[in-house]
Amino acid sequence: MTGNIDSIISRQPGSGLFAITRPVSRSIAECELTHIQRSIIDVNVARAQHSAYENLLETLGCTLLRVPAADDLPDSVFVEDTAIVLDELAIVAHPGAASRRGELAAVAEILGRFRSLVWIQSPGTLDGGDVFVVRKEIYVGRSARTNDAGIEQLRAIVAPFRYVVHVIDVRECLHLKTSVCPVRDDTLLIHPRWVDAARFSAFHILEIDEAEPFAANALRVGDAVIHAAEFPRTSERLASHGIDVVTVPASELAKAEGGVTCCSILFEP
Repeated sequence: MTGNIDSIISRQPGSGLFAITRPVSRSIAECELTHIQRSIIDVNVARAQHSAYENLLETLGCTLLRVPAADDLPDSVFVEDTAIVLDELAIVAHPGAASRRGELAAVAEILGRFRSLVWIQSPGTLDGGDVFVVRKEIYVGRSARTNDAGIEQLRAIVAPFRYVVHVIDVRECLHLKTSVCPVRDDTLLIHPRWVDAARFSAFHILEIDEAEPFAANALRVGDAVIHAAEFPRTSERLASHGIDVVTVPASELAKAEGGVTCCSILFEP
């Protein structure tokens, strides 16, 4: 693994993004579920959709860093939850689901090539899906997977770098980024039933189409926004506001309570 990463780093141009990804586990059907009912996941379709997602990241200028597959870790494709990467350092999360803590070491091994690492410690819990960053503002969701102790550790870690941490209560959904995601520096896509839109008064707010409750999850990559193909009405709404939307099928990953942000960690070299 290290040799492959060394080779990638040596070829990486001075600009662009790295994207950490991880293959779909053979055991994904055993994934953790909190807010949705379990249904049959077609592993082959999930892998094809994930491959299309990786290809789209590359098309948008990302250099992929693939973590080895872990068939004993059902949720491991959702690599986002394992870490938060800032310009100054990387914070290795402590997932709220104990079954996911085995995912951390392999991701940390890669991130340690690029950033100093700080680890969230028990009794704190923190999932990367509960965190998004806009400039020097960090928004962190208090959710079923992220607790106050984890949030306070995050706040202490970033304080020397002058980040402002905003704590947002999440309701009826898994993570903060299930309910709200940045699609521009000044614009958020939001599901107003799952999070209090008034907490984001500094932003322009775009609401999802009410027929697509999981459509607030969107991944900004440069000037483009990746969105699940299953949410065409919300995609059209984004496009009507001048946002460059590119879609990818994500139906099987959604059955594991995942979305397009969940399957990568993006960061600048």
